[in-house]
Formats: sequence, structure tokens, C-alpha cells
Amino acid sequence: MNSFIKHSLLLIIFTCSINFNVFAVEESSTNHIESIVLGSGCFWGAEKGYEALPGVIKAISGYADGRGVRPNYRDITQLKNRSNPNNHAEVVKVTFNSQLINLEDLLQHYFESHDPTQLNRQGNDIGTQYRSIILYENDNQKEVAKNTMNTFQALLSDSGYGQIETVLKELDQFYNAEEYHQDYIAKNPNGYCPDHSTGIKFNTNDQIAKLDNSKLQVGKQIVIIEPEGFCPYCESFKADVANDYKGSIAMSFRLASNLEGLNLKTPTWATPTILFLEDGTEVFGYQGYLEPEAFYKFFGAFKLGRSEAYNVAFNEGTDSRFCQEYEIFKNTPDGVFVDKLSGVALFDTRDRFNSSSGWLSFTSPVQNSTYELEDNSFGMRRTEIRSKSSGIHLGHVFPDGPNGMPRYCINATVLEFVLRKNI
Repeated sequence: MNSFIKHSLLLIIFTCSINFNVFAVEESSTNHIESIVLGSGCFWGAEKGYEALPGVIKAISGYADGRGVRPNYRDITQLKNRSNPNNHAEVVKVTFNSQLINLEDLLQHYFESHDPTQLNRQGNDIGTQYRSIILYENDNQKEVAKNTMNTFQALLSDSGYGQIETVLKELDQFYNAEEYHQDYIAKNPNGYCPDHSTGIKFNTNDQIAKLDNSKLQVGKQIVIIEPEGFCPYCESFKADVANDYKGSIAMSFRLASNLEGLNLKTPTWATPTILFLEDGTEVFGYQGYLEPEAFYKFFGAFKLGRSEAYNVAFNEGTDSRFCQEYEIFKNTPDGVFVDKLSGVALFDTRDRFNSSSGWLSFTSPVQNSTYELEDNSFGMRRTEIRSKSSGIHLGHVFPDGPNGMPRYCINATVLEFVLRKNI
């Protein structure tokens, strides 16, 4: 055998050996990737809840466990199928890395995130499509699911709940839901996450402590219902509204299981749910995310009622000249004037001057606190000033201030005053 052939054969053998070893590594690396199909009511919020768990690779909304019904949203939601035991269930196929999250932990999240004692419903979602169901792919998954369910049943029974209605079956066929259902929450930013959890935890140390709601039963209050787990709508509301809110009416956060002593009308199974209370009784509420301008219009009606301030804030009205608030605010001590709704600083006494106009006048607003709009109403060409935080109307800016500076002509009724030492 010549040297060239010998070296070629050795190279082939070596290459094959490397390829075989790579294949073996790749094969073994996928052994810990599993899937299980879970139904716990509407799949929209459930999908995002699973994806937020470390170790979950993907979650796909779909349909399963139906016979004689076409696996699409139009057919499963028909009235005739509402009570059909052969209807498909709304489910989520969860693919996860078992080295990062084991099946037991995943199923604990599943049971904690809904009410498995409800039969063919979750809250206001009623029908067989909303049944609680686990569709396993192998005997090991079946055994883990059975044991986890039994453990949770004992915890539920101790807390006065009835029997778990969750169906446990082997997966036959999973059908992907329509594309518009996938990542539904990301595609629909102004919605809510269903939250039907019982509040019962596998780890009893994590049980939700009861809170004292006595302060929420006095005066006007804002209460935001948030979830025990992840809700992207809640995160958006916090980022866009709550984190910057500094108003004089307190804003509190509660779980649906921690609302004792409050007289509510709005269902509490959605997050966020925004409640406006007076003396512990709901004045009105809203289920779902509210962008800042919409939130502050609701809040404005709650705080201001039918007042001159509301007319100014939301109907571009104008204070009466030399109104009561103007007389109070024109000579305040050192401090700032804040948005009456958001509490964000808008104008500083250091920039205030007496224009003799009968309205508060400033040479400038607090930096980045306002924005301008063209206003051609009443046959005039003016520049309107609005609050960045709440979007409410504040007044107008004119070019006739002292020493060539602007004059911000501002309605006093939409402001509150804060001493500088209290900022």
C-alpha cells in the first residue's frame, strides 16, 4: 500500500470517528428537551406565563383532545360546542429543557396559575374548550403529573377547595392555533392577562400573607390588581404610568386574593385591573392595560368630577381670570407646581412672574415636563402647552414675557403646590 493511500484511509477513519462522536454528543444533548401539552382556560395569558419561566424554550398555543370538531377557533367557540365533551381544548404545548426546569416545577406553576377545581371553565370563560387538562407524552410524565396533582389536591382540600377537575390523558394530536393567537399578548398591547389562580402554593412558605386593607377603606384610593406571576400588560402599565406616578391620591397594588374588606363591582380575574375606590367602595374600574392618557382621563373624572379643573384639563377650557386658585398660588413660598393628577413637577416658583394677566405666568417649564401643540381654535394661532406625564391641557405660551422671554400662561386649577423642602 503506497503512502498516499495509507494516509487517505487513516484520514477517512479519523474523520468518520469525529463525525460519529459529534453525532453522539448532539443526540445526547437533545435527550433533555421535552414537551408537554397543558390546558388551563384561555391560552393567551398561559402562553406568556410559561415562556417567562427559566428553562422553557417555547410555548405554542393550540388545540387538542377533540373529536368530530375541526381544530380551529371558529369551530371550537360555536355555541353548539360550548357543552360538547368532544370539543377541543385550548392548550399550550410547552417545550422545555429538563436540565434547567424539571417537569414537577413546571406542573407546579401550571396548577398554581389557575383554578383546577373549576369544571369546563375558568372564571367568566365558560365551556368545554376551557377545561383543565394535562396531555402527557410518556409514562414518566404521567406519573409526575399524577403525583403533583395529588399533592396539590391535599393543599387545596386543607384550604376548603373541592376536587380537582383536571383531566389527565395521553396526547393524541396537537394542532397549532391560528397565527394571530401566537404571541397574542405581544400583538395586542392594550389587553389583560386572565388570572384565575387560587392563591394556594406548593411551598407553604410562599403562601400569600393577608394584608391590612384598612387604609384602602378611607377616602379616595387607586388599587391596581396584579398577578402572582408574570403579566406583560402589568409590566407595561408600571413602566408607562405607575413608576412615574406621584399624585396625592395613593396608588396601591394588590393580588386578587388580598382584597378583603373592599366593596367591588368589577371582576378581579384579569390583570391589571384598575380600581378607583372611595371609602372602600368601588366608584368604577377597568380591566386591562391603560396607556397614560387614557388612565389619566379615567383618573381625572374620579379626582376632579364635574369641575372647572376637569373642563380645563380635558376640554381645553380656561380658568376664570383671577380665579380662587390663582389668588392662592400667585404668592406661594419657594417650591414647585405639579400636575394635579400625576404629581409630576411642571413649573418652579423661581420662574414665576406677575404678568397682571389674571393667570399664573412663568418664563419656562420644568425641563422635559411639558410638550407643545399648535392651537388654531377660535380663529387664533396659539401654541398649547400640555403635561407630558398625563397629557392634560395646561395653557398656552406667548412671546411677550419679560426681557424677551416666553410667557407660559397657565391655568391654576390643574396644578397643585409643593414646598421645595417637601420635594
